[in-house]
Amino acid sequence: MKILDWYILKRYLGTFLTMLFLFIPIGITVNLAEKIDKILENQVPFMEVVYYYFDFIIYFANLLFPIFLFLSVIWFTSKLAMNTEIIAYLSSGVSFYRFLRPYLIGATIVCLGALASSMYLAPQANKGYNEFIYQYLKKGKEAQETSDVYRQINDQEFIYASHFQPKSQSARNFTLEHFENNELKFKLSASTLKWEEEDSLYHLSRVDKRIVGKERDSILYLRTLDTLLPFEFDELTPENYIAETLNFTELNDFIEKEQRRGSGNINRYLVVAYKRWSIPVSAFILTIIAVAVSSFKRRGGMGVNLAVGISLAFVYVFFDKVFGTIAEQSTFSPFLAVWFPNFVFGLLAVVLLLRAKR
Repeated sequence: MKILDWYILKRYLGTFLTMLFLFIPIGITVNLAEKIDKILENQVPFMEVVYYYFDFIIYFANLLFPIFLFLSVIWFTSKLAMNTEIIAYLSSGVSFYRFLRPYLIGATIVCLGALASSMYLAPQANKGYNEFIYQYLKKGKEAQETSDVYRQINDQEFIYASHFQPKSQSARNFTLEHFENNELKFKLSASTLKWEEEDSLYHLSRVDKRIVGKERDSILYLRTLDTLLPFEFDELTPENYIAETLNFTELNDFIEKEQRRGSGNINRYLVVAYKRWSIPVSAFILTIIAVAVSSFKRRGGMGVNLAVGISLAFVYVFFDKVFGTIAEQSTFSPFLAVWFPNFVFGLLAVVLLLRAKR
C-alpha cells in the first residue's frame, strides 16, 4: 500500500470510530432521559443500571454502525474533495477504482468486526439489555407467549395449553397427542400441569387418557398423575427476544428445532439470523455510495453531501425496518426481506460509481 492508501485508511477507520464514540454518549443520554422515571419509580439498583448501559453501548453500536460508517465516510471524503486532494490524486493517472481500494480495505475490516460482534458479542449484550427491560421497566408484561400455546415437540407428539405460566412452570387445560404413522394413538388431557423441581416430574391433576383402539376407544380417568414428559418448559415458550440473545451456532440450532416444532415465530427468528449477515455486508455498499456522492466538489460544499447522506441513511433504515416487519408478520420470505435494502442500495452504488468515474 502507498502512503496515500494508508492515509485514507487511517482517516476511514479513525473518523468512523470517532463518530461512533461521539454518538454513544448521546444515545445513552436520550435513552436515560426516556427511562429515568421508571428506573426511579421501580428503585432499580445503581449497579444494575450501570450494567444495563454497558450492554446498551454494544446494542446501540451494533444496531446503528452502518449509519455512522456512512456519514463518517461522507464527512472525511468531502473534506478531501474540498481540499482538492482527490483531484490531485486522480490527476496523477490513478483510476477511480484504484482510489477506492483503501476504502474497500477499511470496509472489509469494519465488516469482519461487525460480523464477529453480531455473531458472538452482541447476543450476550442483547440478553442483558432485554432482561433488564422486562425485569425492571416492563413489570407485569410477559416476555414469552403464554396463551393458546400449541407446539410439536417431536415427530410423534403435539401439545396444547390454554395458558402457560413460565415463572411457576405450570399450565392450564393441557393436552398431549401422540401419533404413529399419522394416526392418533392416544390423547392425554389434564386440567392443570406443573413441573415439580424436587422430584423432577410433571404433576398433572384431573387427568383423562383416551387410547384409540381399532374398534373402540378406552378412557382412563385419574385424579392425579406424576410422570415424565418429553419437553422442558423453557423450550416451549421461549422469550420474544430469544433469537437476539443466541450466538451463531446456538441460533442455527434453535431455528432448526423451532422449524420442527412448527413455531409461529419462525420468520422472526430467520430475520434475526439473516440480518447478522446482511448488515455487516452493507459496509461495502454504503462505503461505495458515500465515496461516489462526496468525492467531488459541490456548490453547496460539505453540507450538501451530508444532507444527501443523511437522507439516504434514513431511506436505508426505513427499508430495513419495514421489510423486516413485513417478513415477521406475514408469509413473505425473510431472506428476500432482509436482503432487499442491500439489493436496492447495491444497484444504487453501481449507478453512482459509474457516474463518479465519468
